[in-house]
Amino acid sequence: MPAILPDHESGYHPWMTIPIPHAINRRDDGLLIEWDDAGHQGWYTARELRLACPCAACVEEMTGRPLLQPAAVPADVRPVSLALVGAYGLKVQWSDGHSTGIYTFEQLRARCTCRLCAGAGVTPDTSPISRPSQSQ
Repeated sequence: MPAILPDHESGYHPWMTIPIPHAINRRDDGLLIEWDDAGHQGWYTARELRLACPCAACVEEMTGRPLLQPAAVPADVRPVSLALVGAYGLKVQWSDGHSTGIYTFEQLRARCTCRLCAGAGVTPDTSPISRPSQSQ
């Protein structure tokens, strides 16, 4: 029987379902996402999340190369508002006026730096959030 390997972009095995947060709390310095009601929480700092924006203005669509210059993002950038995108993601209105990126729950979960994920040997993805492949 062949081994089932994790998807290296998302960190999830193919048989896993897309994670749905239990709660999302917006703070001026970032987002606190409660992944379940058993205490699994992920903290996402505002500036790091803004720098990881997956939109076409921030990431080159064909190569995935970051286009957003870190110096262009204010050190005190903050999430002004949040909106759910279907049952799969989150749209953030940022204090710098940017609002076009959709952060999928799968991508956010792959970036989780909590002790639970660190203890499972999951290396958090700190690269810009990749856009889905257009070739499918």
